[in-house]
Amino acid sequence: MEASAAARGTGIAKRSPDYIEQKIDEGKAVIAITDQNEWVGFCYIETWGHGEYVANSGLIVAPAFRKSGVAKTIKKKIFNLSRQKYPEAKIFGLTTGLAVMKINSDLGYEPVTYSELTQDEDFWAGCKSCVNYEILMSKDRKNCMCTAMLYDPKDHYEPEETKEFFLNKSKVLERLQRIKQWKLLRPFLKKDKEGNGGGSKPKSFFHYFFH
Repeated sequence: MEASAAARGTGIAKRSPDYIEQKIDEGKAVIAITDQNEWVGFCYIETWGHGEYVANSGLIVAPAFRKSGVAKTIKKKIFNLSRQKYPEAKIFGLTTGLAVMKINSDLGYEPVTYSELTQDEDFWAGCKSCVNYEILMSKDRKNCMCTAMLYDPKDHYEPEETKEFFLNKSKVLERLQRIKQWKLLRPFLKKDKEGNGGGSKPKSFFHYFFH
């Protein structure tokens, strides 16, 4: 999971092998394999705020099986498992990818502000391993590169409605995502430029991530 995030230039809440093993032992994970027991993909459940919130974390698909619909299937399985185990919990996620946003929309998730997510300190501490953590903290945890999405079992649109909304607005959402990224990165790019003696080419990872 860590290597996959690094290849994409994004971040993850890094977990230890023991932590992942515990989730599997507790029945809070989905593991996809072939008929020959070849590993295909994985995702697990985390609870926050004393079970008020649930996150489906660590979604990963083996390179040979990507772009085959496996991620969507795993996401649906872990979503249904979350609803079964925690029927009253709000299910949320943070993502920078439109593909994941589409999968979430198909399940009934809606884009929300960060204030509607769990305020559990342990959850936000997991963001420390993300390359964008400095941006998150500079915005007092109210905004970052990720888009927040939420499924509230007590107050939500039907999946058909959120799916249609995403299909109709995908181009607009993509443009807004780029604008958001530019606005959030600009102060850091400016800082890098000044830190390099006024040169014209900022050198930090923010520059390479954005370009």
